[in-house]
Amino acid sequence: MLLDNKIWVGTSAEGAVCMLPQLANRHGLISGATGTGKTVTLQVMAEAFSQLGVPVFMADVKGDLAGLARPGERNEKIVARLEQAGVTGYTNRACPVTFWDVFGKSGHPVRATVSEMGPLLLGRMLQLNDTQAGVLNLIFRIADDEGMLLIDLKDLRAMLVYAGERTQDYTLRYGNITKASVGAIQRAIAVLEDQGGNEFFGEPALAINDWFVRDEAGNGMINILAADKLFLRPALYSVFMLWMLGELYELLPEQGDKELPRMVFFFDEAHLLFEDCPKDLLDKIQLTIRLIRSKGVGVFFITQNPTDIPSSVLSQLSARVQHALRAFTPQEQKVISAVAQTFRPNPAFDTQQAITELGTGEALLSFLQEDGSPSITQRAIVLPPQSSIGAISDSLRQELIEASELKGKYDTMFDRQSAYEVLSGKFFSHGVQQTSVLQEIPVQPAAAAETEGEAPVPQAVQTMTFKVYDPATGAYVEREVQAPAAYAPPSQTVYAPQPQAQTVQPVPAPLAPAQQATPPVLVFNPKTGQYEPQQVVPQPAAEKPAKAEKPVKEQPSTLERMLQNFTRSTASGAGYTVGRSITRNILGVFGIK
Repeated sequence: MLLDNKIWVGTSAEGAVCMLPQLANRHGLISGATGTGKTVTLQVMAEAFSQLGVPVFMADVKGDLAGLARPGERNEKIVARLEQAGVTGYTNRACPVTFWDVFGKSGHPVRATVSEMGPLLLGRMLQLNDTQAGVLNLIFRIADDEGMLLIDLKDLRAMLVYAGERTQDYTLRYGNITKASVGAIQRAIAVLEDQGGNEFFGEPALAINDWFVRDEAGNGMINILAADKLFLRPALYSVFMLWMLGELYELLPEQGDKELPRMVFFFDEAHLLFEDCPKDLLDKIQLTIRLIRSKGVGVFFITQNPTDIPSSVLSQLSARVQHALRAFTPQEQKVISAVAQTFRPNPAFDTQQAITELGTGEALLSFLQEDGSPSITQRAIVLPPQSSIGAISDSLRQELIEASELKGKYDTMFDRQSAYEVLSGKFFSHGVQQTSVLQEIPVQPAAAAETEGEAPVPQAVQTMTFKVYDPATGAYVEREVQAPAAYAPPSQTVYAPQPQAQTVQPVPAPLAPAQQATPPVLVFNPKTGQYEPQQVVPQPAAEKPAKAEKPVKEQPSTLERMLQNFTRSTASGAGYTVGRSITRNILGVFGIK
């Protein structure tokens, strides 16, 4: 509810406790144990912002925030709460609501591209270690440098295989890319696909401007994300919420401090965001929370225990709504003591003791005052919402979805040319490798086929296989192609002349080397978008020069052989020549030459 254009949250013993809307971009925290009234407080604040004309975004984890779309009903509990809070002029009313759903079942589909998500958030979503996250960063860098669009998960898969097969080319330029890391990322993507990742990554992507809508009465639109199924995948839920917060920060212009914030973002079950959060991502969260204030966006974290949020982020949250906490162990008592010290003390009661004594619907409230200082902590009764508390029927939800102005805008996915299509179209560098021919179909002579009374024989075809890269599986697969027989070496058949009484036996005639055709290769045709066989004309081999004949060595005569044998037996070394001369002279005496 509103009180003098202020957000009336609750009533204490000292009167109404209100939050100044112009200071809502200083962020806030709503915490408390299960069943203490956090959801009702969130609903009251969302109604007030909507009445001021401020759009709101929130995640509906349990499905009971959808009641904002339906007027509430008075009952005994509501009347009793109104009397305790001293509320007059209370009326039930509904709020303008737009339903969203990552899976497109309970609201308009919400999608993002892989490039918009970025390697840091995607690594968190895939739960990669530091080494694998580093490789994923390199994959994004390579895709940017080579002009590859990463839109959906099959684009990312194709890019991983493309880079993994060229690790030697990229190592010196970008860094080490191991096939083990690429395989680990591929396995993580497969898990994400099983969790519905293919429905989230794609186009048309969400346009943030569709959140900034007001109805005819000037009320801000309350955007509710159906997160009951998404919440079952904590990594996907937390990264998705952080991505939307990052989109607001990047797309919205600077606004500074205005009378009203531009938008209020409620982050339910915020502890999931910080579980096992890497340091780089935590630094980004802190920076976003610190700087998004200048964009006119207020962020409210809802969690059970305030200590689930890092102190560096908790120090940025000025508005505090603390519901009851239970302390049954010494460790829980220490937690309550630490929480109590974060509130500005009130002399009227002990803050630490009050936290454990709060009933359902009660809370400790502390908001910023006009001078920017925190107000004294007030123990107050939270007001009841004007809309319905609890879930709505599926038929009412569907009626609101059908009546929305966004009906049909995000319903149908489309797939434009991106990394997957570009890599599939590469022939020489990536995509197709020819293999051997599986089967040859003989070609029948035309004369035998064109006899009277018979239909012409259809042109024979050749079944060939090629290895084609399939990014969907990350491997080369065999693809059969029916090619005309003219492309394949024909197995012609001739008939030898035989006597009429004998059976004619076909004798295959060998083909001359010049008549043999080479098998075709598959070439991607951009006009048809298919691989088509193309004949490659072999280049004639260059004729080799004839080798010069070696001179024939003349055989020695009988006299020469006798001289050589006798000389070897009588002389060696330096005396070989002398011995040969003496031997020739002796043989000459006997007339032997």
